[in-house]
Amino acid sequence: MLTISGVVRSFYGVAALRGVDLSIARGTITGLIGPNGAGKSTLFNVVSGLYAPNIGSIKFDGQEITGRQPDDIVRRGLIRTFQLARGFPKLSVFQHLMLYGPAQPGEGLWDALTSSRRSREREEQLSEKAWQIAKRLRLDPVIDNPVTALSGGQKKLVEIGRALMADPRMILLDEPMAGVNPTLTAQIGEHLVSLNKSGITICLIEHDMALIRDLCDPVIVMADGKTLTAGRFDDVVADSRVQEAYLGRRH
Repeated sequence: MLTISGVVRSFYGVAALRGVDLSIARGTITGLIGPNGAGKSTLFNVVSGLYAPNIGSIKFDGQEITGRQPDDIVRRGLIRTFQLARGFPKLSVFQHLMLYGPAQPGEGLWDALTSSRRSREREEQLSEKAWQIAKRLRLDPVIDNPVTALSGGQKKLVEIGRALMADPRMILLDEPMAGVNPTLTAQIGEHLVSLNKSGITICLIEHDMALIRDLCDPVIVMADGKTLTAGRFDDVVADSRVQEAYLGRRH
């Protein structure tokens, strides 16, 4: 589903990605782990079009997307969430979901001014879709609340809901459990399994190794801006190179 070959990205002469090579199979929940500074979030930023790589190739579902703009990548069905849940303080959960609805003619100047029939019909379709996604993620009790009134875990669910509004075929999740209480952490894990079973390929960055063990197969490890190894969780954590990357080398 996603193939990354030789991707390099530097900032002011400092290499954050040093030739990343990895692939993510269709239909999997793949874990992307590694110590802080390994380049995981930078890789997501490059794949999603926020940064262009200096060199290298990125292919999504067999098509080259290297250097393409984020909106073009989203339209192809590759969506990412951010480590820090973002939003508009004065908008409700429902309004946040509606913002991510694709193909809304009402966003054009003429349709917005005239309130055309096609824009009203699309608005109704997206409203129903937003409501169904809120119910699926158990956000319906707070759907009219401003995002500022939500807990950290609920904000993460809104992030996932917005991604679902964009009709994803693959979602890149950057630490979806960070700062979330254990109850909601388990609930988010259940949602990810359900989404994967519905046909969405998932890759997530996460530091909670218990979650990675329970959810992900395979697991990819990054260190120093490169791919270190990949495989089943138990094999990966038993690898001396992975232990050294996380814990350091004994002198």
